[in-house]
Amino acid sequence: MASTSSNEEITHDFPPFFKVYKDGRVERYVGLDGIAKPIATGLDPITRVQSKDVVVSSETGVKARIFIPEIHSPDQKLSLLVHYHGGGFCIGSPFDTIARGFLTFLVTQANIMAISIDYRLAPEHPLPIAYDDSWAGLQWIASHSNGSGPEPWINRYVDFGQVYLIGESAGANLAHYVAVQAGAAGGLDGLKIVGALIVHPFFVVGQEPDKMIKYLYPTSSAGDDDPKLNPGVDPNLKGMGCDRVLVCVAEKDWLKNRGVAYYETLGKSEWRGKVDFYETLEEDHCFHLFNSNSEKAVTLMKKMVDFIKQY
Repeated sequence: MASTSSNEEITHDFPPFFKVYKDGRVERYVGLDGIAKPIATGLDPITRVQSKDVVVSSETGVKARIFIPEIHSPDQKLSLLVHYHGGGFCIGSPFDTIARGFLTFLVTQANIMAISIDYRLAPEHPLPIAYDDSWAGLQWIASHSNGSGPEPWINRYVDFGQVYLIGESAGANLAHYVAVQAGAAGGLDGLKIVGALIVHPFFVVGQEPDKMIKYLYPTSSAGDDDPKLNPGVDPNLKGMGCDRVLVCVAEKDWLKNRGVAYYETLGKSEWRGKVDFYETLEEDHCFHLFNSNSEKAVTLMKKMVDFIKQY
C-alpha cells in the first residue's frame, strides 16, 4: 500500500498542461476535452474540403494531415500553408476538431492547400525534438518539388513558389524557427517561403528560466539566452528565409508583450523582409480557435487570408 501511495505522489505539476508522478507517469489535464475532439479524415460535405493523413517519417513516426479545397482542374496549382499547432509543446494535434475548423476556413477562403505537421510532444519527447520534427516536415514537403515525392496531392497541386508558414502559440515559435532554418540552410531546393503568420506567439522573456520549458527542454537554460526561445539573440535572424511576416496578438493575452517584442525585434533587425502587426482588442490567447464563429475570430482569420492572397 505504501508503494502505491508513493507512486501517486506528484513531482511536477504544470496546469493546464500536464503533471508528472514520482514513478515517471505523465498525465495530461483534460481541459480541452469537449472542445478538441479527434476527427477522421475525408470529404467535408459542406465546404468540399478533403483531408487525409500521411507519414512524414517512418523512422520517427511523425505524420501530417493535408487539407485540400475542391479541385476544378487537373492542372490547378495551389499555394501551400504549412501549419504548426500550439499547446505548449506538450498538447495539441492536427487531427482534432480545432485544427480542422481553423484550417478548413483558411483553405476555402484563400483557396490553398494546408498541411499540419504532427510533431512529437514533450515531455515524452523532450525539446528540441519538436523543432527537429517541424524542420523535417518542411524538408519532406520540399522533397516533392520535382514532382516525384511520396504524396500525390503535393506533387500534383502545390505551387512550391508560394509557401506560407503559420503557427499559434508554441506553434508560432516553431514556424519562426523553421523560417530561420530555411534561411540558414540557404533555402530549400524548389521551395520558396514567401510569408509567415506568427499568431499569439510564445517566446521567453527575461533571464529567469521558464519552469515548464526547463522541464520540457532539459538541455536549454529556458531563459532569454536561448535563440530558439528568444529570436533577439539568434545570429541567424537576419537571414530569416521568408519575405513577409504577419504578427498577431490579442489584447488580453498574457503573451501579448512577447508578440509585441517579437514584432519590434524583427523590425529593428537586419532582416530585409517586411513585418506587419495586427492586434485583436478585448480578446484572449488563441480565442479564434475556441470561438471560431465569433465576429472577431472571423475578422482575424480573414486578416490571415488577406495576408496570404496579397502576394
